[in-house]
Amino acid sequence: MPQNARPSCEFDSQSLLLKLDVTIEADVEAITPVVERVMQLAAEIKCAEGKHFEIETALREALANAIVHGARNDPSKQIELCVACDVERGMLIVVRDPGPGFDPSNIPSPVFGENVYSAHGRGIFLINQLMDEVKYERNGTEIHMRKH
Repeated sequence: MPQNARPSCEFDSQSLLLKLDVTIEADVEAITPVVERVMQLAAEIKCAEGKHFEIETALREALANAIVHGARNDPSKQIELCVACDVERGMLIVVRDPGPGFDPSNIPSPVFGENVYSAHGRGIFLINQLMDEVKYERNGTEIHMRKH
């Protein structure tokens, strides 16, 4: 995939109930409106029913990480979001930031040692606990999350 290509939601269009591509400013104030819109659409089409809390929390965490860590809270930068829903495969969410990336295996667990007392560092842990599948692409600048 070319470096400047939009994130892909990987689902084919035949069984797609929802496909949404959004670009937001790297501003934490942009998180709630976009999350509320995604969750409203998911509820309207009955996508991933009964799993909205998990999806909403993971989406908020992924967007916050992209804004704070990937874009360094620089509102001149943009965060890309792709959401797709398929009856058989559930909801897929892809969030891409413009940052340098990171290695998720180097993120310390927030449930061991001194990290238990830290006031931050739980986003990736929560995403991994709440979603059925999580993978990182493009050197960690793109997260793919799926909830069946």
